[in-house]
Amino acid sequence: MAAAGDDDWDDLRYFLRAARTKSLAAAARALRVEHSTVGRRITALEARLGVALVSRGAGGLRLTALGEKILPVVEAVERAVHSVGELVATERTRVKLAVPSGFARIFWSALADLHRTHPEISLELVSGARPVDLAAGEADLAIRVRAIVSGDLVARKLCVSGWSLYASDAYLARHPGPFDPDVLAGHEVIGFDPAIAKSPGARWLQARAARVTIPMRSREMTDIVAAAASGVGIAVVPCLAGDAEPGIRRLTPEVVMTTELSLVYRREARVSPSVRAVARFVVDTVKKNDALILGARRTGR
Repeated sequence: MAAAGDDDWDDLRYFLRAARTKSLAAAARALRVEHSTVGRRITALEARLGVALVSRGAGGLRLTALGEKILPVVEAVERAVHSVGELVATERTRVKLAVPSGFARIFWSALADLHRTHPEISLELVSGARPVDLAAGEADLAIRVRAIVSGDLVARKLCVSGWSLYASDAYLARHPGPFDPDVLAGHEVIGFDPAIAKSPGARWLQARAARVTIPMRSREMTDIVAAAASGVGIAVVPCLAGDAEPGIRRLTPEVVMTTELSLVYRREARVSPSVRAVARFVVDTVKKNDALILGARRTGR
């Protein structure tokens, strides 16, 4: 008896349909082929295996003793094949987008539009300071401050993010202004964790950190904003995060620094319609919010 090869599932599919309908004609109608095709595929399967699986008679098809034994095995193969297809379909429609801390807020109100135009897509947003490994599949797309990419990655410029200095009313009661962003001496400043010491915000602050007190450090922008709102000290954060926090106010009308944001993804990810749709969604949403991201001056704060 010859072993079944890797390409035998298609012939097994014909056998399974014939076994269930007990008729070549009925199996052919279900498979939308000629009944002679069903008979030929079953005969080819029997020839490869070296055994008879069905017997043909006036009353239709009957399974042989061996055919009866392998039927549940073939049904299990069918379930496995369907499970693979369902898993692939699920992964194809689930798209993971990684964004910097505090950046996810611009996408919430736009998600309804994405779901309306692409109801099959489930968007998974991952927010944090740790850069995801796109090559390892930790995300499908990522918004990055520093788009250093390899040959396997593609980077598309999105926008410019503005940063400014923020503090709470409680802090300002202790240290009234005016404030010079280049002279922070004597102030309490919320620092950045050494793990992100090379980030643009950390480098900007380090250049101006002489004679300042650093009561705490963090790597997550949401924690830095929360600490500033609690009166811990001054924070340099993206205007998108700072301007949205009611517990702090911007200390200077202008932004003190800018960073360029890019959308990064693996080259092969472009073959996925779902990934392309989410990429368009990201580009369109960022474009609609570019003034907030840049830090256009807001009055009354």
